[in-house]
Amino acid sequence: MDKKDSILNWVSLSDKSGEFKRQASVFRNWIEDKADAEFPPEKDRYHLYVSYACPWAHRTLIVRKLKGLENIIGLTSVHWHMGEQGWRFAKPDEKLPGENVTPDPLHPDFTHLRHIYFEQNPNYKGRFTVPTLYDKKTNRIVSNESSEIIRMFYYTFDDLVEDKYKTIDLFPENLRKDIDELNEWVYNDVNNGVYKSGFATTQDAYTKAVYQLFTSLDRLESHLSTSSSPYLLSAPHITEADVRLYTTIARFDPVYVQHFKCNIRDIRSGYPNLHKWLRHLYWDIPAFKETTQFEHIKNHYTKSHGQINQFAITPVGPVPDILEKDDEVPAVKAVIAK
Repeated sequence: MDKKDSILNWVSLSDKSGEFKRQASVFRNWIEDKADAEFPPEKDRYHLYVSYACPWAHRTLIVRKLKGLENIIGLTSVHWHMGEQGWRFAKPDEKLPGENVTPDPLHPDFTHLRHIYFEQNPNYKGRFTVPTLYDKKTNRIVSNESSEIIRMFYYTFDDLVEDKYKTIDLFPENLRKDIDELNEWVYNDVNNGVYKSGFATTQDAYTKAVYQLFTSLDRLESHLSTSSSPYLLSAPHITEADVRLYTTIARFDPVYVQHFKCNIRDIRSGYPNLHKWLRHLYWDIPAFKETTQFEHIKNHYTKSHGQINQFAITPVGPVPDILEKDDEVPAVKAVIAK
């Protein structure tokens, strides 16, 4: 492969704009609970390939656990390292934190996620992305679009899960319009905004992206300051909006501040309402904490992105990765003590 065409070059070296442009997902099929569905909901038919490092895959991990789908949909996590051939599976003797960080149980000879994509199409030219939702019955990829996978998980498998999970509604009808409107700018400016900042190859592209990122973080802080509940949109419980934002905010201080140069402010000292919201989800709701693996997160970004971190050095801080609910950084403690 020509070095300039490496999949590890997140912005093409020939693109003078210097702007990161995310590719669209290729596989966009749906699991549907209807008689003539190509992909009907069935127990142990589907397998989810993820990375604990990836915020898009993290969405699906959270929702899979919130909706009680662990015994319905299988799971394999890739190793945190991404090299020239993309995500690789862990080797049998590698012991990494997190559930099911193992060789591919469905394809023992496959060493990389890319092999699953080439199984579908030997001439596949796109990226080999997580999450990947795979149908074991037909040996086909159903979807590699996280926003659609999580919506499949909301209701499609409700006839198969325990009753207590059927009442968990992450996309309530009365909030759908508000969630969709919030998703649009949060995705563009925050979820993808950190990448547009970090992968920019010109000063102008970086400056434009990072200022828009922090403008939108300020907007989120304001939303949470007036919320009548611990959640976005004053929702009485967790919704999709919280899930989609969490995976970026959890990574913000440990990775994005330094690695992606998103350093106008950090969350723990610059955004008290976002910080409180983040810690409530992490410490009080197991689906968030149990799927957040900081070793994967910090090692992946800093050791896989040679284009922006040549020597693959992983910073020690911040310490801890996330503060306890009753703790604050010294500067905040000093203000509180006055």
